Amino acid sequence: MRVSVIGGGGWGLALARLLHRNGHSLQVWEHNATYLATLISNHANPALLPGITLPEDIIFTGDFASVEKFSPHIVILATPSQYLRPTLRSMPLEAQKGIWMSPGLLAVVNVAKGIEEGSLQTLDAVLAELLPEAMQHKICALSGPSHAEEVAREVPTAVVVAGNDEDLLVTLQEVFSNDYFRVYRSNDLLGVEIGGAVKNIIAIAAGIIDGLGFGDNTIGALLTRGIVEIQRFGVALGAKAETFWGLSGLGDLVTTATSPHSRNRYVGKRIGEGKKLRQIIQEMEMVAEGVATTNSVYQLALQRGIEMPIVREVWEILYQEKDPRQAIISLMTRKLKAE
Repeated sequence: MRVSVIGGGGWGLALARLLHRNGHSLQVWEHNATYLATLISNHANPALLPGITLPEDIIFTGDFASVEKFSPHIVILATPSQYLRPTLRSMPLEAQKGIWMSPGLLAVVNVAKGIEEGSLQTLDAVLAELLPEAMQHKICALSGPSHAEEVAREVPTAVVVAGNDEDLLVTLQEVFSNDYFRVYRSNDLLGVEIGGAVKNIIAIAAGIIDGLGFGDNTIGALLTRGIVEIQRFGVALGAKAETFWGLSGLGDLVTTATSPHSRNRYVGKRIGEGKKLRQIIQEMEMVAEGVATTNSVYQLALQRGIEMPIVREVWEILYQEKDPRQAIISLMTRKLKAE
């Protein structure tokens, strides 16, 4: 198949490499002129995927007209969550018509993890708003415990693809799966999107705990109560409870909250060590999705009356500069209750 990846960050490049290995034709669109020039000349981006060189026949472009001409069967959206809407809106109208209305386009697969600020929408809802009505059943999400650095090195990985068309999900499983990348399927698109987004907030909290010098007891408590909050939030919005015990919920949470590859955990760790959020973000090469998503989830939880004490404390640390040690005390001294 012909696959266009919109977003040449680490995850987009890792998926392009994987799909090329699976025998598909790949094109990667990247907006950053410096990154694009490096990709065209070197077929690599050491800043994002050190030590990884991409196959010579992967096409790199910064022109949406080239995406239209490529006529992809699958479009993978790998832009950071807060840039998804502006990226798609920047697409010229003729290119939009040519890409989204193409009879050969089988699926649009979002691989970003977040909830949009302002609208407070999950990314599948953003896509449903932006794409033609005829495309709605083609909107899918790929999520799960899958650091780009490890997928690019062919480390065994399992993820889940979610959508509303069972036959399409089976096709996507076959497109993505190989001997080191196993794909399950789910019809709970909303739940998979929420699990992938909210776990980033708990990962920030895990980093804060590490930065403060606390231990395994604290992390164990955080992850256990964190998945409870994620599930409570998801079910309140209409997702299935069991989704959050799967790859896009518990699996992704454990990986993101404990891995040195995790950008969200890194942000939390630096904050726990006493650094300011603005300085941390300025120094980072890649985007930590959980920072903006913390604000989105906190505001949405307030609107819906959903109890999320960990999210609230992370929000106060990030957006109100609350002392992280005081946040831990606030959580530990809440009213006692049954588990």
